[in-house]
Amino acid sequence: MDEHGAGPEAPGADGQRHVPVLLDRVLALFEPALADRDAVLVDATLGAAGHSAALLSRHSRLTLVGVDRDESALRLARTRLAPYAERTHLVHAVFDALPEVLDDLGRERVQGVLFDLGVSSMQLDEDERGFSYARDAPLDMRMDPSTGPTAADVLNTYAPGDLIRVLHDYGEERAARRIVEAVVRARRRAPLRTSAELVALLEDAIPAAARRTGGHPAKRTFQALRVEVNGELDAVSAAVPAAVRALAVGGRVVVMSYQSLEDRIVKRVLAEHTRSKAPPDMPVVRPEDEPDLRLLTRGAEKADDDEIAANPRAASVRLRAAERVREAA
Repeated sequence: MDEHGAGPEAPGADGQRHVPVLLDRVLALFEPALADRDAVLVDATLGAAGHSAALLSRHSRLTLVGVDRDESALRLARTRLAPYAERTHLVHAVFDALPEVLDDLGRERVQGVLFDLGVSSMQLDEDERGFSYARDAPLDMRMDPSTGPTAADVLNTYAPGDLIRVLHDYGEERAARRIVEAVVRARRRAPLRTSAELVALLEDAIPAAARRTGGHPAKRTFQALRVEVNGELDAVSAAVPAAVRALAVGGRVVVMSYQSLEDRIVKRVLAEHTRSKAPPDMPVVRPEDEPDLRLLTRGAEKADDDEIAANPRAASVRLRAAERVREAA
């Protein structure tokens, strides 16, 4: 199953759309930072605003800054958050623009930052966006459909070596070379334009033994193309450190990832801020060498069986969270 359930088992318009993943856990993690005080929280991946609506409902003195690169998501969120309009600021931007967003609002420090990474339920459920390998659609995959190259552009214009890199690095696809050879042969005849064309190519290119394990044979390639089209890993690498810098003492960052590449970045950033900077043999640790974050989770937390049964898109989630305990040196 791909991120948020991009496979054929993903629920569609059956009443399970836009169900916030790990909602109770997210509310509990932010509670100490937001309760009974004036507070600002950035939802850096606003989407359909399920988490944000619950946080605003729970904390009457909370101001929300909601960020999303997808204008259709912002329109949906604006409707959902209408009861809290006086306490919300919605911004059309990629989440790595967090410093500029806060600067524009005159906010130097915030009490919370939430990331729910990867493709959203709404994007998966809109066939014309081309994120799912389960339904035929144009190969678009842009989270902001108003700008940038599409997945079709990547497939049809990248040099073979660059395509191999994308599939290997972003999809961890072992058959990357075979797939790219098939893509090059296909695009000589005619450009690849639809998800069905790509899925058929992948089913032929990937060895039968490899198709028997690891889920749908298109899963890794679709993930890799989406990550490349949207610059997702670069955005995560910039945004999570920016979120840590923006936290006030006592503020908390909560990050939900759905694939290992993102989770590794989050784990590394949080580790850098939760260990002492003093040499191992230093008998006394100077205050400026003390960690400035405290981990709130043991490793990466996952959804339990009950939540996965109710919301299959929670199956691959990995949640990490930390609290700022002192100002950075």
